[in-house]
Amino acid sequence: MPGNISDLLHGYEYFKREILTLTGIDLSSYKEAQMKRRIDTLISKHKIVGYDKYIYCLRTDKAMFEEFVNYITINVSEFYRDSDQWKVMEDKAVPELIARFGRNLRIWSAACSTGDEPYSLVLALSRHLPLANIRIHATDLDKQVIARARTGLYPEKSITAVPLDLKNKYFRREGDSYRISNEVKACVEFREHNLLKDPYPAECHLIVCRNVLIYFTEEAKDAVFRKFFKSLTGGGILFIGSSEQIINHKEIGYFRKNAFYYQRP
Repeated sequence: MPGNISDLLHGYEYFKREILTLTGIDLSSYKEAQMKRRIDTLISKHKIVGYDKYIYCLRTDKAMFEEFVNYITINVSEFYRDSDQWKVMEDKAVPELIARFGRNLRIWSAACSTGDEPYSLVLALSRHLPLANIRIHATDLDKQVIARARTGLYPEKSITAVPLDLKNKYFRREGDSYRISNEVKACVEFREHNLLKDPYPAECHLIVCRNVLIYFTEEAKDAVFRKFFKSLTGGGILFIGSSEQIINHKEIGYFRKNAFYYQRP
């Protein structure tokens, strides 16, 4: 029955503590109803009864553990997602950054998922810079998606919004998929990183973190936005998703350039 000793010991609070120990992922920083629903769906899929039994499976079954991490980190991405925003990036933000900081920009793609976003950055920058000058630091919590990003192979629907000239220049068709060129891949360095606990890079000219923090609690979002602000150099820009906003941007210190670009003065 709900409320008994077993529920108290092995309920969702117990599960969150165990997951923090196992993975370093703090589920308390994610919106609980949404995250709990995703986890319960995954548990039901395996016909497991109880969080304690699922924790045992995660400890003893590597495949199930990796499936869990991949599932809860919510990897949905595509090249040039929200293409109007990327138009602003290409036509305004990148030229402005180059004019201010020169050709060797320090750029961080945070929570980069399967690589669509950092590779899109390379493509956008290639309009203004030779590839030899482009270096993107790309990070994600999930080592499986990082492995996929390094491979650089994407279904056709993922690259639909890529401008045709760049698609023809930097992608090669392989069956039903497209592989991005090695020269573009060489511009991106992928690493594992937990936004909620790991140190942030410093003196960034551009940080891109889009459509990820919408899953975080308000407290966690505020903490991340403040850390991003500290990571930016003066005049640096934070690029966020179309469904996101920094409500207290003035309090943190950001100047809001438009709906999805925030600058550290």
